[in-house]
Amino acid sequence: MNPYLARLQPYPFERMTRLYAGSTPPRDRDTIRLSIGEPKHPTPSFIAEAVIEHLHGLSVYPATRGSDALREAICDWLVQRFGVPVASLDAQRHVLPVNGTREALFAIAQCLVDARTRPLVMMPNPFYQIYEGAALLAGAEAYFVDTRADNGYLPDFDAVPEAVWQRCQILYLCSPGNPTGQVLDISTLQALIARAHRYDFTLIADECYSEIYRDEERPPPGLLAAAAAMGNNDYRNCLVFHSLSKRSNAPGLRSGFVAGDAGLIEAFLRYRTYHGSAMPPPTQDASLRAWRDEAHVVENRRLYREKFTAVAAILAPVLDVVLPPAGFYLWQPVPIDDQQFSLQLYQQQNVIVLPGTYLARAGQAENPGQGHVRMALVAPLDDCIDAAQRIRAFIEQR
Repeated sequence: MNPYLARLQPYPFERMTRLYAGSTPPRDRDTIRLSIGEPKHPTPSFIAEAVIEHLHGLSVYPATRGSDALREAICDWLVQRFGVPVASLDAQRHVLPVNGTREALFAIAQCLVDARTRPLVMMPNPFYQIYEGAALLAGAEAYFVDTRADNGYLPDFDAVPEAVWQRCQILYLCSPGNPTGQVLDISTLQALIARAHRYDFTLIADECYSEIYRDEERPPPGLLAAAAAMGNNDYRNCLVFHSLSKRSNAPGLRSGFVAGDAGLIEAFLRYRTYHGSAMPPPTQDASLRAWRDEAHVVENRRLYREKFTAVAAILAPVLDVVLPPAGFYLWQPVPIDDQQFSLQLYQQQNVIVLPGTYLARAGQAENPGQGHVRMALVAPLDDCIDAAQRIRAFIEQR
């Protein structure tokens, strides 16, 4: 058995199951789950229809590289959304469809980490748990860069010691952040690209929340755009990961892509050819249509803005609510221990929120998730309003 399996920590929802064991919520109130970031807005009908229309594709083996048409649609979307130069993207060399970003974010570490050299994989803290698991199972050490209120919930990369940069092989970025919703600006991204060139590590930018933002005039910047703006038009040392799960409310489609450095894409394609992870043809056709349509994405953002506005108005009298610029999470400071807040809220109001402690590790100091809970505003508007009212009542009754 792989000895690295013993290094994995329990997943946050496994810890929540233990926390809630033996507890009974009020029976007169339906459960409202704000703990899991699973989109609940309707999947656009044209996506489902495309899957059905192309079921005949099940009679052939799909190519790991994906169809030419899908890769071209992805390149077109990157140009349109991020303003990267058209000539800088080759659909044959710079793009690879993947079955959702979760499996690809994990697999990329298995492909790129050289376990012979005391490897280190850096990531924000709190973080998406896949980053840590990917690092540990690749034989690397995980290094956490804390995101705290006093630095705007953004990682302070300038505080990372020189020795850490020297050992770094991968730096996972998440912008907009999960759970914070904060966005790395262009200058920060470019400084990290310069460091990646200096120390020869790969930037892995998880941008799956990039299409959920509050200000229609200020979409979050991306790593490829930052690279192109500094003349790195071959995207050396840069990979971005995008998904239709959040953008198009299609988590069950399991569709996304990786784009960037052609040499890294070639290596990842070789790895995935052996891994057996080609995207099914009906999924490819549905994905192509999704990347070519923006109307449903604009409406998706409107629905989230509506929920954030309503929830903030209800909670503001009892909590210090600061709306994030992007994403669909509230990373909310709470007045008591975050685990006790989550447990008592469940016991008294049948609302489930995720303790922040479960999303982070004790990094350079204490666990930066302490005293926070993550609220995923993915439920319908009425449920989000109901949950906010219950949370407010819970705090007021204390």
